[in-house]
Formats: sequence, structure tokens, C-alpha cells
Amino acid sequence: MAETAKLPHDDLIFDWNEFERRGRVIPKGVEFFDETLRDGLQNPSVSDPPLDKKLELLHEMAALGIHAADIGLPGSSKRAFDDCLRMCREVSDHRLPIKVAFAGRTVAADILPMIEISQRAGMPIEVYTFIGSSPIRQFAEDWDLDLILRRSAEAIDVGVKAGLEIAYVTEDTTRSRPEVLSALFKMAIDHGAARLCLCDTVGHSTPDGVRNLIAFAKSIVAGSGSSVKIDWHGHNDRGLALVNAIWALECGAHRVHGTALGIGERVGNAPMELILLNLKLLGLLEDHNLERLLTYCEKAAAAVGWSIPINYPLVGRDAFRTTTGVHAAAIIKAKNKGDDWLADRVYSGVPAGMFGREQEIGVGYMSGASNVTYWLRHRGLDVTPARVDAVLTRAKGQPQNLTEEEIREALASVD
Repeated sequence: MAETAKLPHDDLIFDWNEFERRGRVIPKGVEFFDETLRDGLQNPSVSDPPLDKKLELLHEMAALGIHAADIGLPGSSKRAFDDCLRMCREVSDHRLPIKVAFAGRTVAADILPMIEISQRAGMPIEVYTFIGSSPIRQFAEDWDLDLILRRSAEAIDVGVKAGLEIAYVTEDTTRSRPEVLSALFKMAIDHGAARLCLCDTVGHSTPDGVRNLIAFAKSIVAGSGSSVKIDWHGHNDRGLALVNAIWALECGAHRVHGTALGIGERVGNAPMELILLNLKLLGLLEDHNLERLLTYCEKAAAAVGWSIPINYPLVGRDAFRTTTGVHAAAIIKAKNKGDDWLADRVYSGVPAGMFGREQEIGVGYMSGASNVTYWLRHRGLDVTPARVDAVLTRAKGQPQNLTEEEIREALASVD
């Protein structure tokens, strides 16, 4: 039989994503900000993890190259304060390559505990001080712009005076009026804020809104002559958090926020692991080894008591599993060519091996003999016509895919 000519891998996939691409390339040096231990814990169905689980997650974040993490609101309770202090000491003692941040309202009472922790841990921390800025929020709270400006300036001054880096967070930025945002951003810059955090607090924004808002914020920063940076923090109420996060980076945000598995208030935030996955596949994270993404997600889920959906990208049980005969046959043929790269991509837009997983072939009512043959060989078991026929007969007679136990029972019936 004539040997099949091998093609260079680059010639095997035509990438329509890059054909006459509208968006500009995301620049190097963008940062990732993990909100799992703050906004993630505001989800109404999760549990606040014990301290040891929080410490484990900090190590996972650092190993993935996540640049900074919001680890809580130390002014909210004694337990929150103690946990935040211990996590800071963990970062310092182990020299973890990750910055630490805290969240708090624009009141001195929330900022002062952050200053104390920074001093006691002997390390710098970032302060994310937030206040609502949209007209609907102002109406509900009976706030006016003068009050928001005064409270914000006072809080920023407290942090700056203590030598902390301040990120000024306008809640519900994506529904706020431009003249209000202009006044707030200019005030924050004048008082020494290092960052402006644009929040899609209720998941209102579309990619067009992301582009317009970031362009507006950049114009304010440019007009001030400062080097203030821009963060994007998005929620998933419309199901757009992931695409909005990537769009924000394309539009010029310096730092994008996310949480493990997208957990967060209501339906959650942008999923950090899928932000990293997509940027890796875009060729933008060459220095990031993401094989521990699975561990990061599994540890986060276990820590907060979260069930990972079986069809969840990358992490779900079915993410790289097929029982369909034609799909399995293509993967098997690729493996028979001795080309693992090909086998990992012929029926998957996400290469499993890049992220610490592998393609899986099961047996079910839509399977063929190749599925059973692969299943047996993958486990070092002998392949015989009788064994293959027994398993297929069992599979065709039931409406769901076979479990490992059921396959072994079918094999036992002919052995």
C-alpha cells in the first residue's frame, strides 16, 4: 500500500478566524485579574472555602501566570480580615509571582483594614474601591454626583496617603452617563488613582458597548497626560462575558477580570480558564503553560461546592469525549498515522493535550467497531471479533452510552 504523503500541520487547518480579521491583535503584556475569592464567592449557591483551600487556589493562580487576585473584602468581618492577612503572608513567604488586591467601598472604614494588612504582612497590595455610577443606581440610593465625587476622593486619598496602589471602580459603568464618568475619572486621576476599572456589573454590555466605553475611558486618560491603566470587569447575564473580555483586550484594556468556571454573582463573571484558553489558541500566551487549568478549575469547584456541567468547555466530563462512530474513526485513523497532533485536532477545536487532557473514545448506540477496537487497545486488552460483536450488540440495545462496567460485562459474556 502506498504511503500517505504527510502535509505540514499548518496546511491542515484553514483559520477563518484570522481571515481579514476585524479586530486588532491583542498586544503582549496584558494582565489577568482573578476574582474567584471575592466576586466568585458572591454567588448565592457557593460556600466560602476554608482557609487551606483558598491558599491552594492562590498557588494554582500563580502557577498559571495570573498576574493579580482580589482575595476578599477585609473590612467585612473578622474572618475575612484574618483570611486576607494569612493569604498575604502565604504570597510573601512562598514568593508567589502574583499581586494581591482587596475590594472595598469608597469609605475609609473599608480602606483602613487593607492598610493594616499591608503593613502587618510587609507587602504592597492593590485597593479596588468601588461606588455605583449609573443613573438607576443613583436614583435607588438617593445619591447625586457631588456626593459620589466627595466620597470617592476621600477614599482614594486615604489609600494613596498610605502608599497603596488604587484602582477606582465605577459600578455599573456600562449604563452610566458620559458626563458623569468624565467627572469621576478625572477626579480619580487627579487624586492619584493608578487604574480605572470599568464594570459591566449587571451584564448589560455587548461588544459594541465594550469598544465605545474603553475608547471613551482612554480619551479621558490621554487628555490627562497620565499613565493610568484600564481594567475590564464583566458579568455574564447576556452570556457575553467571555467575548466581551476578549474584546476589551483588543480595544485596549490593560487588565481583564475573571473567575474560575465563571462563578460569581447571579449567573457569574467571565470564566478565567476560557479567557486563558482562547488567548493561548490565538498564539498570545506563548510563555504560559496551561496544563494546570484543569486542576485550577477542579480545586475551585471543590473548594466552593460547585458542580461542573458535563458539557462545560475544557473542564466538563464530555469536553473531549465522543462515541459517534465517524468521529471516533477519524481520531483512530489519525492515531494510526502516528500523529498525535492530528489526532488531537481532527475532531476538536481545542487541543486536549495542550491543557492536560486527552481525546476520549467511548462506546454507545451510535458507535462502530472502531470504537470498541480502540477502547480495548487503549486499555491493553485483546481484540477479537467475538469481543467486538458482544460489546456492539450491548451498545445497540440501549439508549445511552455504555459505562466501563457495562462494557466489561459484555466482554465477560464471551470470555
